[in-house]
Amino acid sequence: MTFFHFMKDKALLLLANLIGMVLLFAFLRLTSYPLDDCVIILACWALVLLAWLPARFFPRKKYFAELEKIMEDLEQRYLLGELMPRSFRLEDELYRELICKSNKSVIERIHQIEDAQKEYREYVESWVHEIKAPITSIALACENAHDERGRRIAAENRRVENDVDMALYYARSNEVYKDYLIAETDLQEVCGEVLIKNKQFLIENHVRAEVDCPHHVFTDKKWITFIVGQLVLNGAKYRACEGACLYIFTEAAPRSVLLTVEDNGVGIKPEELSRIFEKGFTGSNGRKEGRATGMGLYLCQKLCRKLGIEIRVESEVGRGTRMVLEIPRSDFAAMP
Repeated sequence: MTFFHFMKDKALLLLANLIGMVLLFAFLRLTSYPLDDCVIILACWALVLLAWLPARFFPRKKYFAELEKIMEDLEQRYLLGELMPRSFRLEDELYRELICKSNKSVIERIHQIEDAQKEYREYVESWVHEIKAPITSIALACENAHDERGRRIAAENRRVENDVDMALYYARSNEVYKDYLIAETDLQEVCGEVLIKNKQFLIENHVRAEVDCPHHVFTDKKWITFIVGQLVLNGAKYRACEGACLYIFTEAAPRSVLLTVEDNGVGIKPEELSRIFEKGFTGSNGRKEGRATGMGLYLCQKLCRKLGIEIRVESEVGRGTRMVLEIPRSDFAAMP
């Protein structure tokens, strides 16, 4: 709050004082008061007014500065009303009561929204578990059918399963801690499971895969398997026309293990690299492919943040893409 704003707020009061001084001066002169006495009376009035203005301004400035500091230190700023300093001014107390009532309404509304989101998330998780049964049945039926039609149905069924998994992981992504188990994880085993799970898709698209991941890390195996699976599917989806290949390997860094999924596919345009992790962004390659949702890499980045993993991309158009997961080394490795 500046002095100018304070004076602007008190403009009506100052105008009333000015009118009062003029009327008093006119009354005194009409009642034959000496001019010198009138000037002295008006000067005393003006001095009292000039002393009152800064006496009111500085306490108000201090009060609002304290409010601003409380606001800056608060993480949940809608709780300001509960922490507002007490004031002897009636209007401050009235404002405080109104803000507290408003905050209570906001908190109740937040709880309603959280309950609705929880219900929806629980419904999605329940639906995913229910839909898994027919997906598994279709997969088993397709394994017994060795014709081309059965293979095509199996491929589409696998895509459905991947989309269902994505929906489940997206629903749980805000509460990873509820489904989180840190354990020593063999990255070679993780990558092997990913390739076996997606072998039909890789075979259909004539994609060869090479894996060299001898390192072990401490992380959640299920979540890291999903992330690697999305990167493998992306590499196969945007493959090269001929000789498509995926290279999955690990390297040791001073404080981490680098897991790289590299392809020799179409690559990503430089102007799109900064946006590939945005929700719903498909890019020019996704539009050509026609079935991209823009959710895979967004979800990978979101889960990586929850797991403390850094994900980055390097790409060159026409030469391929490298997706690197930097998995931190854990102190658990040193424990007996």
